[in-house]
Amino acid sequence: MIETGKKIDTNFTLQIVENGEEKEVPFSDLLTRPTIVSVYMRNNTSGCDRQNQSLAEHQNWFDEKGYNLIALSKDTCGSHKNYAEKFDINYILASDPDFKFAKTTDSVVEKKMYGKTFDAPSRSAFVIDTDGTVLSVIKKINTKDHAGELKDLVEDLG
Repeated sequence: MIETGKKIDTNFTLQIVENGEEKEVPFSDLLTRPTIVSVYMRNNTSGCDRQNQSLAEHQNWFDEKGYNLIALSKDTCGSHKNYAEKFDINYILASDPDFKFAKTTDSVVEKKMYGKTFDAPSRSAFVIDTDGTVLSVIKKINTKDHAGELKDLVEDLG
């Protein structure tokens, strides 16, 4: 996994849902200010729902502190639109079925489910500066208090 202080390659595009609108954007265009990227597996699964509900409850706090908030999974933008409505999500939901973000942050890991092994992005979070520099990483997210751990991290970054 990428280390704090390293720069990521921001030269890739993602499909996103922002304010109910679907669009494709260069990742670099999302870095208009320090940005938190919270990676989760799938919409409408218990741990991922807790993770996003925690963020949704505190999304204004991150905005007031000057941070963009992006939650990223392999779900489609159509699924993201419904998910945003369901949980009153006003931050960006990004669709990354090809693991572009996970590859650039070296966070693709081997997982096992139902006896099958597969590669997928780790459930982690990254704070990235406007130039692509990684300011901080949470390697294993606490789904129940994800916003709390990110708020502590933001406060520590000062």
